[in-house]
Amino acid sequence: MQNNRFIIPSGIIGLSLLVSVFVFSMNWKSIKRENQTITVTGSAKKEIKADLGILRGALSATEISQKATAGKIDSQKPGLLEYLKTKGFEGKEVAFETINIYPQYQFINGNQGGIIGYNATQNFKIESDNVDLIKEISLDISSLYAKGLEFQVFNPEFYYTQLAEIKIEIQSEAAKDAMNRAQKIAIATNSTLGPMRNARMGVLQITPINSNMVSDYGMNDVSSIQKEVTAVVNASFEIE
Repeated sequence: MQNNRFIIPSGIIGLSLLVSVFVFSMNWKSIKRENQTITVTGSAKKEIKADLGILRGALSATEISQKATAGKIDSQKPGLLEYLKTKGFEGKEVAFETINIYPQYQFINGNQGGIIGYNATQNFKIESDNVDLIKEISLDISSLYAKGLEFQVFNPEFYYTQLAEIKIEIQSEAAKDAMNRAQKIAIATNSTLGPMRNARMGVLQITPINSNMVSDYGMNDVSSIQKEVTAVVNASFEIE
């Protein structure tokens, strides 16, 4: 009986296996190259000066009656406003909040007795784009104690209101720094830097100049006039 099976020459089989191994090897090298990445962190800094200053304080008084307590608060306002006027602030630039009055109780052997007087406070706020003046007032306003005013003043706050305008710029500089770092590492390892795989922008850190304070949620320093904004970018690149 005649055998109809088709017989493939052994030479062709060997050549096919050789081609398959070559193709697999090239594909494996390609896949291996594609899976090789480098992750770097780039950063950029920019010095800024606050353009808004805020000073908060509170007038206070203690008297025997609510009326007298509120009256003493009101009697102190002219002295405060006159002082601020000499510094360049008009009355309309000083914002007063509602007067808060609380009863003051007598305590005998730890037991609450009757009302013996009233305490009152009225918060005020001044703000200006002249941040140096706000700083000056915060240091000098204590001179009003000698005039009989009863008040307290809090640490001034300094803000930079144009942050949105420089945010993209400084993050772009941080991304460039990340790419430069990756390029140097690639050269050092005899590799070629490929395209960026991904990038993640970190939160901005606004700190006093030369500060090393950082936070996972970002820093927003309001204590200093001169500040430093730091942006961080984490990026991954292919290595070829």
